[in-house]
Amino acid sequence: MSPTTQHSYRVAGMTCGHCVMSVREEVAAVSGVQSVDVDLASGRLTLGGAGFDDEAVRAAVGEAGYEVVA
Repeated sequence: MSPTTQHSYRVAGMTCGHCVMSVREEVAAVSGVQSVDVDLASGRLTLGGAGFDDEAVRAAVGEAGYEVVA
C-alpha cells in the first residue's frame, strides 16, 4: 500500500460555495483521494490520499468547470 501523501493545487475561477462544492465532488471521485479541502478565499485545493494521479486530479477539476494553475 502506498503511503498517504498530501498535495496542494491552485484552482482558478471559483467564486462561490457552489464552485467549491463542484470541485470537491469531482475530485473526491478520483481513485486514491481520501480527503479534499477546498478554500474559496485562497483558491487552494488540498488533497490527501495514496496513489492518486496528478493528471486525474487536473481532469476532475476541469470536469467541474475550473482550471488548475501553476
